[in-house]
Amino acid sequence: MPESIRKSYIILLNTILMLHKLKVILEMVKIEHTLFAMPFLYSGAILASDGFPSLWVLFWITLGLFSARSAAMSLNRLIDRNIDALNPRTRERAIVTGALTPGEVKVIIAISLLVLLLCAAMLNTFTLELYPLAVAIIWLYPYTKRFTWLSHVALGFALGMAPAGAWAAVKASLDVPAILLALSVVAWVAGFDIIYALQDIEFDRKHRLFSIPAIFGVKKSLIISSFFHSLMFIFLFALYFVTSLGGIYLLGLAVIAFLLFYEHRLISPENISRAGVAFFNINAAISFVLFLAIALDIFL
Repeated sequence: MPESIRKSYIILLNTILMLHKLKVILEMVKIEHTLFAMPFLYSGAILASDGFPSLWVLFWITLGLFSARSAAMSLNRLIDRNIDALNPRTRERAIVTGALTPGEVKVIIAISLLVLLLCAAMLNTFTLELYPLAVAIIWLYPYTKRFTWLSHVALGFALGMAPAGAWAAVKASLDVPAILLALSVVAWVAGFDIIYALQDIEFDRKHRLFSIPAIFGVKKSLIISSFFHSLMFIFLFALYFVTSLGGIYLLGLAVIAFLLFYEHRLISPENISRAGVAFFNINAAISFVLFLAIALDIFL
């Protein structure tokens, strides 16, 4: 084989291997789940700007969201790898199968946290001051399921940082609307994470992991999930009174109320088989509807 062809073959092979590794990394960090957080991120930025935020802010908060989620998901996979290896639902994850080594995941975490630090520094002093708190929250969450059933709320705080961080990027402060929007995300995430955790109820009990389904059972867990989603709606409704939002926003809230109701109709104590559908499809729709309602109300 001529040397030029051999070198071209090696380059092609290395490129394929790199693309495959990138695919594995994107699967590990669940890049598609950014659909949940991104509409809330942009909602916070639009509300804070009372219009379209600058491209500078949009770029850095978007990059910050991706880096924060990559760090959070990678930390979760690294810390939980021994637990995931025992769970039939999670034993095919990359760090369990060896498709990614713990060392590689640590590199991803380090790079993600450095990029997040850069994003905070490029926005303003206040976002930079919030950086240690953000890192602490995403680092703590994976451990919470080992000692408290409030782990669902901890996950909510991790995602609630998105709209709060976007507001801080624009305003260099955290005001009442930002807090209400962040709290709505906390309650929303806690509610749907309880539903998602129904899939692991027996595993969590067997391995003494703390989750609301494992502690309280299916029926009470669905009631608690409904309570959190009611709180979400209350926080979003309160947002109407502290901003200039109007009728379009209220129409969006009505759609969200219907989607939440439908989500809980999909699941019953007798049938939890559709927990995955309720987790992804409906909640992606909820976050998009909220963003659309806020954006259209402000721009129109």
